[in-house]
Amino acid sequence: MLGVFSTGLLLGALLSATVLWLASGLVAPVSADWRAGAIVALGLLAVARDAGVLRLRLPQNARQVPQDVLQRHLARGALQFGFELGTGVRTYVSASLPYALALGVLLANDAGVALLAGLGFALGRAATPALRFASGTGEEWDDRLQARLRLLTIGAATVATAAWTVLALRG
Repeated sequence: MLGVFSTGLLLGALLSATVLWLASGLVAPVSADWRAGAIVALGLLAVARDAGVLRLRLPQNARQVPQDVLQRHLARGALQFGFELGTGVRTYVSASLPYALALGVLLANDAGVALLAGLGFALGRAATPALRFASGTGEEWDDRLQARLRLLTIGAATVATAAWTVLALRG
């Protein structure tokens, strides 16, 4: 079922990335230098928010995918659950990085960037259940993740912002 769930994640993330890429045509008239600077600024904003320096409420559909989705038909439910989670629009998203990534795709106005972002988002979302399953000790793994979650969140936003900065400076 993990494979079916991950396929749903990938399809959902690629749909969201495609929609963002299509909408990115609206910002195409804005200069590339300004858009690159805005992407870096959004990354810094994400780091500041996740580090607790800045309080900013993120827009989200604050409800989980219902559990009965999995109870009706396991394979179809796993695919649907993954798809909805992959789109990022029907779930809790507590970290700022997915929002910065989405806005970065919108500002980049590049189909390749959108594709890579969708793949990266799906792989990132799939990593958690895959690693939890591979650990063989789900409850202990949850405890270890919870203890490191803040560091992981801030670290991921920092690494992404550094990468965006390097890309922006390279032109």
